[in-house]
This record gives sequence, structure tokens and C-alpha cells, in this order.
Amino acid sequence: MSDQSPSQSQHEQRKQRWQDGLWDRNPALVMLLGLCPLLAVSNSVINGAALAAATLFTLCVSNTVIAACRHYIITSVRIPMSVLVIAGTVTVIEQLMAAYAPALHRSLGIFLPLIVTNCLILGRAEVYARHHSVSDALLDALIMGAGFAVVLITLGAIREWLGTTLLIALLPPGAFITLGLMLAAKNAIDTYREKRVQS
Repeated sequence: MSDQSPSQSQHEQRKQRWQDGLWDRNPALVMLLGLCPLLAVSNSVINGAALAAATLFTLCVSNTVIAACRHYIITSVRIPMSVLVIAGTVTVIEQLMAAYAPALHRSLGIFLPLIVTNCLILGRAEVYARHHSVSDALLDALIMGAGFAVVLITLGAIREWLGTTLLIALLPPGAFITLGLMLAAKNAIDTYREKRVQS
């Protein structure tokens, strides 16, 4: 019998889920989802943060709605329903941004409406939200969205900083190179941690 109380066990599970989303199974660094907008608009912290916030909000809304309606959606319309929820949410975000932050809206360009096609959002709705409760689905959205946002904002900060002296950092090749270095750094840290555990 385990010595852990139910509350301790739940705390450990929640902690592990956050570690998965932010590091072990990070949607951008490990699963490599949503790379198109990730690489395209991450030339500044502001752009990265704006796209991250829009993606996180869309993920939260879609997961919550799909989880709430999971018992009422028939299989044949499951994916179209998910896309409809995602597209509706993105449209609201785009219209609000166009009205209240037109410069940012122009800066993000086509990549804001392309959130609809982000595999991360549809994937979480299909893999997780339709099998779990609303609270669990919302937590999953927050965790995965936060993991995606951390990478997006970090990538934007690094490229913006390097761009003051290296023009290539702000160009498309700079996005690939910087993300590649981030992937290499994560893998090196994971390898180092594994060796420490084994020794």
C-alpha cells in the first residue's frame, strides 16, 4: 500500500503534468507542433507573446468546449465541430486585435488566422479534451499552452537580442538556427541529467 495520501498523489500528478508540458513533452521543443507560426513571427518578444497569448486562449476555449460537449458530439462530426470551435475563437481574437491593437494585428499578419490549423490545438482537443472532464481539459490546455508560449517568447527574445548585431537572426534562417540551438541545448541538458541519475 502506498504511504502517499490522495492529496499528495494528486499534487505529484499535477507537478508531473506541468513538467511534461513545460519540458519533457513540450509541444514545440519535443513534439515540434505549430512550427510554422513559431518560426515566422518569433522575431520579437512582443510578436511572440501576442501569438502565444492568442494560441493559449484558443487552446483553453476549444478544450473546455469539446470536453463539455463530449457526450453529445457524434463521431462523424467530431473533427468539424472542433475546427468550428477553434475557428470561431480565432475569429473573435482576430477582430478584437484588429480593433484594439491594429499595429500588432498587421505585424502578425496571416499567422494569426492560421492558428486554426495549428496541430497543437486540434491535437489536444482530439487526444485529451474529448476523453476528460472540463477541469482536466482546461488544465491540460493551460499546461500545453504555457509550454508553447515559453518557447515562443524565449525564441523571440533571443532573436530580437541577437538581431541588434546579427541581421540573420531576424530573418527566416535565423529562426531555424536559433530553434535548432534551443533543441540542442534541451537535449544536452536531458543527457546530462540522465548521466547524473545513473552515476
